[in-house]
Amino acid sequence: MSTTAVLKAEARLFRREPGALFWVIAFPSLLLGILGAVPSFRQSSPDLGGLRLIDVYVPVLVLVALIMAGVQTMPPVITGYRERGILRRMSLTPVRPGALLGAQMGLNGAAAILSALLCLTIGRAVLNVALPRQAAGYVLALLLTAAAALALGALVSALAKTAKMAGAIGSVVFFPSLFCAGLWIPVRSMPDLMAHIVVLTPFGAAASALDQASTGQWPDWSHLGVMTAWAVVLTAAAARWFRWE
Repeated sequence: MSTTAVLKAEARLFRREPGALFWVIAFPSLLLGILGAVPSFRQSSPDLGGLRLIDVYVPVLVLVALIMAGVQTMPPVITGYRERGILRRMSLTPVRPGALLGAQMGLNGAAAILSALLCLTIGRAVLNVALPRQAAGYVLALLLTAAAALALGALVSALAKTAKMAGAIGSVVFFPSLFCAGLWIPVRSMPDLMAHIVVLTPFGAAASALDQASTGQWPDWSHLGVMTAWAVVLTAAAARWFRWE
């Protein structure tokens, strides 16, 4: 079985997981529609520099998809393969288990990027949310966020011995990640001390970078640097502790 065959097989299995497809691809767009139906979310706010809450929440919901894919969807699948001995059996074939890990990261990352595009499209077409004015900066921040989210998922997969444990660890990581991304309080609306702490996390930095790119600014290099550092550190930790059996 070639690496391409592994990717095709994993893609078929991924398409057969309606729960994963819903939470990663459909849920952020559905939540965007619900928030957009709230009248107060469509009113300009002086505290947000004249923006509406719905304008601020589009980058947040883009992050929700990436976090969901990284820490909730991918780890139980990989740890389930380890539990059932699939990775050990693959290690005896010409195709290395790393091909499967790469396929999972690629598929979940692609699903999250698709979800981001859906949020941007629905926001623009239905809620009149402006598209990112600094497109290059937005794409760069989005890719760095995806790298950090998937590296975090790989670390959860490395630390968890079973799929059940992966789900538990993922849930513990999931809700603080959503908070840092600004799901409950947008980062720009947080008190100064809280915001300064939050932007040191990968998703707090991502929220600020995407927000800046959305309004036409190039993301602060400090935010891009934080995301890059987290992606590198998490990847190194996952590689250090990951076991195929």
